[in-house]
Amino acid sequence: MGFDSLLGNDTLKARLSSALSNQRLSHCFLITGPVGSGRHTLARLIAAAMQCTQENKPCMRCAQCRKVLDGVHPDLAFVSDKEHKAVAVKIVRDTCADLYIRPNEGSRKIYIFDQELNVQGQNALLKSIEEPPPYGSFLLLTGHPEQMLPTIRSRCVELRLSPLPEALLRSELSRRFPNADAEALSSAVARSGGYLGQAMTLLEESASLLPQSQALVQALCGTSETALLRVLVPMESLKRDQLRAILLEWYRLLSSAAACQSGQSAIYPEAKEIANHRSSAVLLSMLDSLRRAMELLEANVGGKHICGMLTVTLNQH
Repeated sequence: MGFDSLLGNDTLKARLSSALSNQRLSHCFLITGPVGSGRHTLARLIAAAMQCTQENKPCMRCAQCRKVLDGVHPDLAFVSDKEHKAVAVKIVRDTCADLYIRPNEGSRKIYIFDQELNVQGQNALLKSIEEPPPYGSFLLLTGHPEQMLPTIRSRCVELRLSPLPEALLRSELSRRFPNADAEALSSAVARSGGYLGQAMTLLEESASLLPQSQALVQALCGTSETALLRVLVPMESLKRDQLRAILLEWYRLLSSAAACQSGQSAIYPEAKEIANHRSSAVLLSMLDSLRRAMELLEANVGGKHICGMLTVTLNQH
């Protein structure tokens, strides 16, 4: 089976297969690419190859491969920190201490860092990468390789994931979304940058809008001056994560409407309707307001203030 389940990236896969056949697989990989590029898929495949007991690694069938792919292998750990944007230094240090407990059943002890590391976290990890025990292995996933310290990058084999060819991406999306609207599929292909994960997210999000987004469409396409007010006032009491999700969907929806104004395909069917009722200048101004609202939200400004600001700025159009 090898790395066939990773779409595209033929040169990268050939490079890994050659390293495996020559028994020269590195103990530390830096896997780079944007969200949706296949970083997690590749990390699991490499981890499976490291533990695989068969000749053609990863075979995807042996007990070691299956446990890795199912995320239940006792010698595979995913290192992340849900409470912070970057992994806390304490978690990194605890991981480094755990490294010196020998593997339970596999040939390697593998740590997948699937969240960004700040400078302090990278420095805490450096010694373990420099001088790991013979069984210690690391897979560092990042969308910003330029933020990794030179001392870290120089000790890793960097694997940069590439966009998929358009024909391959379109074919895979058609297979996974057989009922997708042709225009939505074309828009997803165009806006994904060539990355399957991003294209899938766009199609999944376009399938059903949040109730607040549906109400926004009605408000923007109607003539009532109080319609937006009726949408935004109930949102003042929402939790931060709920408000963030709504604002992000609004931003994507209006971006799709603005794209329609320039002749591009719409990822959201509702975007066409908005584009028929609002000019490009108005949509761009609304997008600026939403961008500002999301910045305020990340700065811990309260939902009531943010919704009040949007009530004023969006109603100006």
